[in-house]
Amino acid sequence: MTQVKWKLDDFQVFEINGLDERMEALTSMIRPKFFTLGEFFSSYFSTITGEEFFAHVAKHARRTVNPPKDSWVAFAPYKRGYKALPHFQIGLWGTHVFIIVAIIYEAPHKQEMATRLLNQIEIFDQLSDDFIVSGDHMSPDAISLETARNKILNQLLVRLRDVKKGEFLIGRHILAEDAANLSSEQFMQLAEQTFEDLIPVYNVIIGK
Repeated sequence: MTQVKWKLDDFQVFEINGLDERMEALTSMIRPKFFTLGEFFSSYFSTITGEEFFAHVAKHARRTVNPPKDSWVAFAPYKRGYKALPHFQIGLWGTHVFIIVAIIYEAPHKQEMATRLLNQIEIFDQLSDDFIVSGDHMSPDAISLETARNKILNQLLVRLRDVKKGEFLIGRHILAEDAANLSSEQFMQLAEQTFEDLIPVYNVIIGK
């Protein structure tokens, strides 16, 4: 069984001052967990979608001054990158774990993806109210699906379609304290269940 146990210390990495110091802690404490998750879930997505998926662990290589405020492992059916494609992610901010599917502004076909989601917006009715939505992958903030269902969800998808910088993220957030209280088995089960719930949304996004 794949073992990934979050600790409060993992989240406190994002409070460390200095790029080198924070990167050192990320590399030693968090990235090994992302590699473990990457190995497990790339196989999971390959099996469940029938298309080979690859894991991409954040390197933060372009940073020269500002230390990263979050980190992640992303999953997409392309070996050389993921940002141009709809992709799944597991990651950390200082406040929470996120387990999501995302379309970010680099995706060249996001207009078509947004249109598919707008045309089949009832797909979101299958998700529980504790899911979250967001229009900005650079921000830790999100809105519960319960709040977003009537109006905000539609607005986010229209913005994804019509605005060059528009983005769309949907999934679950787990507060740091709650994540630290989960056993490895409980976290893996929650992540797998979340992705299982998101697969129908992903299939609409890609037109499957």
